[in-house]
Amino acid sequence: MVERPVLICTEYEDATADLVIAELNRRRVPVLRFDPGRDFPASVSLAARIGAGGASGTRPGGGWNGHLTVGERTADLAAVRALYHRRPSSYPTGSDEQTARFAAQENRRGLGGVLGALPTCLYLSHPQAIARAEYKPAQLAAAIDVGLTVPDTLITNDPLAAAQFCAERSAIYKPLHAGPYEVGGEPAGIWAAPVGADEIDGAVGSSAHLFQARVPKEADVRAVVVGEQVFSARITAPPGVVDWRSEYRNLTYEPVTCPKETSGALVRFLAVFGLAFGAFDFAVTADGTWWFLECNPNGQWAWLEDAAELPVTEAVADLLENGATPHD
Repeated sequence: MVERPVLICTEYEDATADLVIAELNRRRVPVLRFDPGRDFPASVSLAARIGAGGASGTRPGGGWNGHLTVGERTADLAAVRALYHRRPSSYPTGSDEQTARFAAQENRRGLGGVLGALPTCLYLSHPQAIARAEYKPAQLAAAIDVGLTVPDTLITNDPLAAAQFCAERSAIYKPLHAGPYEVGGEPAGIWAAPVGADEIDGAVGSSAHLFQARVPKEADVRAVVVGEQVFSARITAPPGVVDWRSEYRNLTYEPVTCPKETSGALVRFLAVFGLAFGAFDFAVTADGTWWFLECNPNGQWAWLEDAAELPVTEAVADLLENGATPHD
């Protein structure tokens, strides 16, 4: 039986998780890594029980008891110190065969449900908290509530409302969800881009669209928050670039100190959603204002750690090893 392990749920190729696992291994913290959507039930076995405190096989006081076996290693569910919900594959539901679809949903609600209800576990972060925080309308409302500065934003499927919004200010369009998209059979990103009133047509009526006032920025900042620690990097892109993610090869990075008021607001933002981690994007103007753009509740940071010399791996490992919720 593996004693007080950290469970890491992610896809097979995840360089960010690799860094954390290497650091936990260096500290001799037991780790069980698996991809629930791909590995269960083929190479992962679950036996979880719950019931009255005196019943055989249950943990006194309630809570899930039993074991999770990954390969040849077994963890006591009641003793899991932390679960790092990185980027696991989805439970497959694409089959047209009814039995396969039913099994996939049972797996998600069974294994996924138990993993989301472990009695003494730190979640970095809880899958349900991550899912709730991925909605940009909720993010923008929470950002204002905690004291962050947010650009004027319109979410609409009304072409007239969109055209009026874009006519009244310099505006950009950006997707509400950064999901996979293909152009000509090749994967492509949908980046934030300038849009004018004369470009708005009836196609806006086909779905919800997000339009936002364009911030006259000098640079961008990504702030990575782990628990209550904030690590920030200033990102400088070539002139005229709206979305720095479209120019990875032409960016420069430097560490920057997050203003105290902003730092406190970011910690409060995480608390609103019950998160232990967030990767925040800001546009910074000449007067020093940090304009909140969005938060990725499970964002990437490995490349930024090296480029800007930010010790994020150590902070993540500290939180997983310590096993205490940052908002307690």
